[in-house]
Amino acid sequence: MNVISAPQIGEYNAYYESYVAFVKGKSISQVLLSQVQEVKEVFERLGEESSNNSYAPGKWTGKEVLGHITDTDRIMAYRALCIARGEQSALPGYDENAYALNGNFNHISLDSLLNEFELSRHALLAMIKNLPATSYTIIGNANNNPVSVRALFYIIAGHTAHHLDILENRYF
Repeated sequence: MNVISAPQIGEYNAYYESYVAFVKGKSISQVLLSQVQEVKEVFERLGEESSNNSYAPGKWTGKEVLGHITDTDRIMAYRALCIARGEQSALPGYDENAYALNGNFNHISLDSLLNEFELSRHALLAMIKNLPATSYTIIGNANNNPVSVRALFYIIAGHTAHHLDILENRYF
C-alpha cells in the first residue's frame, strides 16, 4: 500500500484540525485498519444493553455513535472517490443528527452494526490501496470547502479516534 503523507494546512477546513491532529504522524492506512479492532473492543466492553444508552440526555446512544462513525466513513470515502476521479462539482454536506435519527440504529443489534462498520472500513482500505498515489493531493470541494483526498482519509481516522475518546471518557 502506498504511503500517504499527512495533509497540509489548506487541504481541509480548519474545523477538522482536531481530527487530523489525532492521527498526524501515523501511518493512516495502519490506523484505519487498527481502528476496526479498537472499535470492536470498545463496543464489546460496552455491550448490547449499554449501547442503547447515552451518557447524558440529548446525546447519542452508543449504537447511534457507531452508526454515525460508519455513516461518516462512507460519506468521506465517497467524497475521496469523487475527488480522486476528477469530480468538479461541489459535493454536499450532510446533517449528522438527521442521519443518526433516520439510521434507526437502536433497533439494530450491536453485532450487526459492528459487522457493518468492519465491512465498510475494509472497503475503504481496498479503495485506498488501489487509488493511484497521484490522486492523494487532488483537491475538490465538499460542503463548500476545499479538501484533498488524503485529508479525507485523515479526517475519517481522526473522526473515529475522536468518538472512541468520547466513548472511553463518557460512556464507561
